Amino acid sequence: MAEEIVVLGIPLADLPIAEAVARGLEGGLVLAPSGPGLTDLPNDPHYREALLGSDLNLTDSSFVLLVRLVRGHRLAARTSGLRYLRELLRDPSLHREQATYWVMPSRASMERNLDWLSAIGLQVTEENCYLAPLYPRRGPVEDRELLELLERRRPPHVFLCIGSGVQEKLGLYLKRNLGYAPGIHCVGAAIAFLSGDQARIPPWADRAGLGWLVRCIREPRVFVPRYLRAFKLAYLVLRYDEKPPRPMVTGK
Repeated sequence: MAEEIVVLGIPLADLPIAEAVARGLEGGLVLAPSGPGLTDLPNDPHYREALLGSDLNLTDSSFVLLVRLVRGHRLAARTSGLRYLRELLRDPSLHREQATYWVMPSRASMERNLDWLSAIGLQVTEENCYLAPLYPRRGPVEDRELLELLERRRPPHVFLCIGSGVQEKLGLYLKRNLGYAPGIHCVGAAIAFLSGDQARIPPWADRAGLGWLVRCIREPRVFVPRYLRAFKLAYLVLRYDEKPPRPMVTGK
């Protein structure tokens, strides 16, 4: 039986991967909040709104679960966005023609990701993809062109493969405004780890919660500063635990 844990006012689903996939196949907005993303909660109300408006928040961050353990909670099960995507795409229903639609971050990423999707048997072409514009990092995220396109095509499953902190807001916008209820899966860079568009993360590294280390080794200038933000996340979880954090004052 699935349970729920709460971190910084955000409910996270503590459930095995098979149940996470089963729920994702039913439709709704599925998010996998990252550790660096969760550090934005005090100062990004639209990101918080997206997490609270989802149908399923996966326990993607092993760091958050470890800090909760220090706080005195039990160690919850981890379901990473990478493992969720890998297992979800094994379902035969997603291999049918027009079953999926993909929002990609760039043409180069799309081409590499499409090669990988074809290799695992998914019938996905450029016609099943949308190249995302540069969405704002702060504030709400809306895309009328994408919304109208999805309304016409009505794919059962929509995959958002864009950056953390932005894709969650876009996912909530689509959930609230579409005239039907597809599965909206915010998988971010997970497909890039599988296709080789970013550092490939082996299953053993993902299960051990070491995907961050693989990324830091391959691209230290990009990812070391990002994951150093974990110190801020540790402070927030240790101070606020299950309560929503107060907005943090920043200099102008």
